Amino acid sequence: MHDRFHEPVWREALAGSQMLLVAFGALVLMPLITGLDPSVALFTAGIGTLIFHLVTGRQIPIFLASSFAFIAPIMASTAAYGIPATMGGLLAAGLVYILLSGLVKLKGTGFVDRLLPPVVIAPVIIVIGLSLAPVAVNMAMGRTGDGSEQIIPYGSAITIAMISLLVTVLVAVVGQGLFRLIPILFGVVSGFIVSLFYGVVDFSGVQQAAWLAMPAFTMPEFHWGAILFLVPVAIAPAIEHVGDVLAIGNVTRRNYVKKPGLHRTLLGDGLATSAAASLGGPPNTTYSEVTGAVMLTRNFNPNIMLWAAGVAIVLAFVGKFGAVLLSIPGPVMGGILTLLFGSIAVVGLNVLVRHQVDLSDARNLVILAVTLVFGIGGMSFGAGALGLEGIALCSVVAIVLNLVLPGGGDWRSAESD
Repeated sequence: MHDRFHEPVWREALAGSQMLLVAFGALVLMPLITGLDPSVALFTAGIGTLIFHLVTGRQIPIFLASSFAFIAPIMASTAAYGIPATMGGLLAAGLVYILLSGLVKLKGTGFVDRLLPPVVIAPVIIVIGLSLAPVAVNMAMGRTGDGSEQIIPYGSAITIAMISLLVTVLVAVVGQGLFRLIPILFGVVSGFIVSLFYGVVDFSGVQQAAWLAMPAFTMPEFHWGAILFLVPVAIAPAIEHVGDVLAIGNVTRRNYVKKPGLHRTLLGDGLATSAAASLGGPPNTTYSEVTGAVMLTRNFNPNIMLWAAGVAIVLAFVGKFGAVLLSIPGPVMGGILTLLFGSIAVVGLNVLVRHQVDLSDARNLVILAVTLVFGIGGMSFGAGALGLEGIALCSVVAIVLNLVLPGGGDWRSAESD
């Protein structure tokens, strides 16, 4: 089946390491913001990618890593229920993907189109990006993500953050070839160097860490409150997943929705997310950055993603490496995240533009308006275990409004892609 790829092993390994480099910045930012262990995140990204390729028959050049849609919910859930219960909730969220894959297998992909048209997908993705804006700004100004405490003096923090942001922007805009795909890595490194000059990097953890160490795995606990809080959030990355599978298909000129099938890619994603959560890692999702790298290098060989996964797993056991990641100061991440979270919102806007959704139509306007304000404003319904808020609430609201409001069958008429 894979005879079309005849590459020397060393070249596959090198290309795999390169792909990991592309995903790396965003991969480690997610656990660092949410207080999870970056070494565990590396390990579960590697394992998750291997599971995905096992389920899809090694047909798609895709790498799985930390999903940004879960950042705000994980932060809220860890504060309310603790990390083990949050992991239990994320494991259940993975099961939602598996359920969704079963529905796709039974009913075909048509029902996904009806359930999740662009007018539903777009505002949810915009909310994922914009609801995280305060976290990025607080970190850039030297505070904790929730803004409750000043960790680094404002003057030093804002300088570090803006230099990190500037370098990231310059590399993204002016960089050529592969450099253009790793702006986050450049931003982190330059911000780290500036932080050294300001004396705000704490190396004590690096000195104490062993060279070889077991990642700090966390076993999940099951708490109804955390499960009911996190399960609805799974809708948003599932929406993102469908978009990513279509995008990589456009790049490689293959229809992955038909073969291996959307039900298989969703199943791979779901199993990978549940596996990650069962070890204390963030939920996995298909990585758009890696799709960009595949497009640029024209290297469509799925085996290189297996090498990327292998390198990630090996790095997870290098204790000093994990400790260096944990020593990255908040303002470095804050500066880069202002761009990254804004970019997520722009992806949502792009969905509206690409599908030419008519915003003068009252129905579309209502769905977008209500979803955006509920999501960004932090609306919550109910309380405790049965409460819905944030991204979970706005995903449910967008879907329900789309189903109950009359009309809505004509959004496809102007669709061109």
